[in-house]
Amino acid sequence: MDTTPHRPIFSLGPDDEPLYRGQPVSGLLGRHIETVWGLLVDDVENPALPRAEPFPLPVRTGDTRVDVQSAIAQLAPVWGFRPLLDITPARARDDLARASVLALSFVAQSARGPELAMVPQHEVEQGRSSAERFLIRWRGDTRPDHARALDALWTIVAEDGPDSPSTLIARTAASTGADVGACLAGAISGVSGPLAAGAAARARQVAVRVHDGVDPATAVDDALREQAMVPGLVPRERDRRAAMLREVCRQLDVRLFAAGRAIEEAGRERIAEVTGRPSSADVNFWGALLLDHVGFEARLFNALIVCGRTAGWSAHILEAQRSLHP
Repeated sequence: MDTTPHRPIFSLGPDDEPLYRGQPVSGLLGRHIETVWGLLVDDVENPALPRAEPFPLPVRTGDTRVDVQSAIAQLAPVWGFRPLLDITPARARDDLARASVLALSFVAQSARGPELAMVPQHEVEQGRSSAERFLIRWRGDTRPDHARALDALWTIVAEDGPDSPSTLIARTAASTGADVGACLAGAISGVSGPLAAGAAARARQVAVRVHDGVDPATAVDDALREQAMVPGLVPRERDRRAAMLREVCRQLDVRLFAAGRAIEEAGRERIAEVTGRPSSADVNFWGALLLDHVGFEARLFNALIVCGRTAGWSAHILEAQRSLHP
């Protein structure tokens, strides 16, 4: 397969519309993550991810992000992943596809917990998409609105440009010729902190307080006093991807939507008073409220965002690999 890119992986179109391989992200909502993975990695919008191979989660630590990060790294000796320096782009692309879809499996298995038996593979295979199979592997069943929520989140967070911390880690590891498991495991560390995808869990805490009756301005002031920030609110005029997620939340009537809007408005006023700069909610903020709708515990949020980010990381890893074979 020719993995030479024909268009930039990520760019901005008119009115700062984010583009994946030249296609507006807003036009990709409603697609499945396997199709978006194909667009970013192969520059062709097609269901590129295979079905996950049966592979029990090799380690359980009680932290799903740690589970998936360590499990991905362990694929190298099990599956014979070789250094990027020593393999073709086609082989690297296939290794990345196998590892990416297995990341979804590892997250679902870890989220299910050790106290429940694994869902039989033949039941998992009843899912018509990666999101549906993820939900079945996690809790034994699926719902259309929950699968739609996951696909929307994973599509919108799939790629954040070459300068995002996790992507820089993935590209740096790839530039050393490391195997794809090492590259992906390193990238996962870049979204684990409270200033990255880890902010999602903290954003939900603030939203739950407001949902339970706390005044939005009070909740914002408390966050500013305790953390010097409001989790999920960033100093920028607007975030187009966050606006897309907010609209998905509205359409799905998520339970924390009204609280999220109230925090967004109160935060804009309060943060402007403190810093003199505009602010807006980011993808972690609205992603947290979407994941709450699906029923995930907040401790799982950063691992769930990893499920979407493997698409962008894979595209950048392949691009970095090409520099090793001029």
